Amino acid sequence: MSQYDDVWLVIPAYNEGQVIADVVEGARKTFPNIVVVDDGSADDSAKHIMTTGAHLVRHPVNLGQGAALQTGLAYALAQPGAQYFATFDADGQHQTADVEKMVALLREGQTDVVLGSRFIEQNGQVPWIKRVVLRTAATVSPTARKLKLTDAHNGLRVLNREAASRVRITMNGMAHASEIVSFLAGSDLRVAELPVDILYTDYSRAKGQSLINGVNIIFDISLRERGRR
Repeated sequence: MSQYDDVWLVIPAYNEGQVIADVVEGARKTFPNIVVVDDGSADDSAKHIMTTGAHLVRHPVNLGQGAALQTGLAYALAQPGAQYFATFDADGQHQTADVEKMVALLREGQTDVVLGSRFIEQNGQVPWIKRVVLRTAATVSPTARKLKLTDAHNGLRVLNREAASRVRITMNGMAHASEIVSFLAGSDLRVAELPVDILYTDYSRAKGQSLINGVNIIFDISLRERGRR
């Protein structure tokens, strides 16, 4: 038995065969329940996932990270005893120690969602271009401002069962992060931020979003929010 038997990590993976086994095996030292959604990978990601003891769900074609997260959350919600749900990157950037802190805050019962932030405590790890894009996204987004978020596009989130049951991710690309923030801002769910440490390796930097992708996300979500007015 583990103190985290009621926690599920949801990991979307696309062509992460080089690192996915190490990431999952490392996370399972703390969190026994992990579902990895192989989002139509063209490499051998699935083979490596199957060696880890994690649950594997496969999309036959690549649908995007948003769709993979929605699939993973739906799978985890169906598991007996599941109460807390963490979205966790497949490239090794996220730390299980941060998930432990976020779960501990949720267990206190004063919040429903805990979002990780790279900017509450400045540690110099975030590349400057990414820092500019992410801070701009938080600044220009009305929903991020409503929630007083410092980091609107951090993939490390932990939700209680009520919040996870209500999330519906329909934007299948990377703009799903803004969609989640928009949903939270329009809901009665209680949201908190905690500082987290992001490990930027050469591998994760190579896989990360480019500046133009970040600008496209800002443009995409701004059009979406204007359409609701």
